Amino acid sequence: MELVHLIGYAGSVVIAISLSMKNIIKLRWINLFGASTFATYGFLVGAYPVLALNSLITIIDIYHLIRIYTNKDQFSLVPVLSSSHEYLKKFLVFYKDDIVKYFPDFNFDDLEGKEFYFILRNLVPAGLFVIKRLDKNEAEIVLDYAVPAYRDLSNGKFVYDAENTFLKEKGIKQLRTYSNIKAHRKYLEKVGYKLSEPGSDLFIKSVD
Repeated sequence: MELVHLIGYAGSVVIAISLSMKNIIKLRWINLFGASTFATYGFLVGAYPVLALNSLITIIDIYHLIRIYTNKDQFSLVPVLSSSHEYLKKFLVFYKDDIVKYFPDFNFDDLEGKEFYFILRNLVPAGLFVIKRLDKNEAEIVLDYAVPAYRDLSNGKFVYDAENTFLKEKGIKQLRTYSNIKAHRKYLEKVGYKLSEPGSDLFIKSVD
């Protein structure tokens, strides 16, 4: 098989993969790479309709990525006044399978005694933050969940940096959380958590 045809197949495969992405940013980046690769293939074989279409898709992806990275999202933290709140229950049911992937120990039947906060991103529910008070100065983060479409560091940076005054106002000086999920452990380290000791599942973060 000639190299030029391999380029065409590669572009097609990457575009197909991009369409399976739930995260909008990942979708745009992967689709950009696939469309530009397929446009190159169209140019090399003289298939100008393929070149034109995929060049247009590439431009559209670049446009949307520029908008994503230059537009400033508006975040807000909204407390849920009751663990029996109807929207909270529907949210947990809807995202249950995805939540279990990252928080396999989260108990959906034991919601009492915890504090719930929805993270809104441009007024869209982008995540759910659940706290359990351990004492007057320490709290455990039971759930720090971001919906697939908004799964980047922005939610975490908002809660732990821009909006961490709500933690300070509660007198919380230290946070702890547990995770043995590789992807979530990486996220915790990126938002400032430290592993309590090598080989442990316990992460600690000071509220500065």
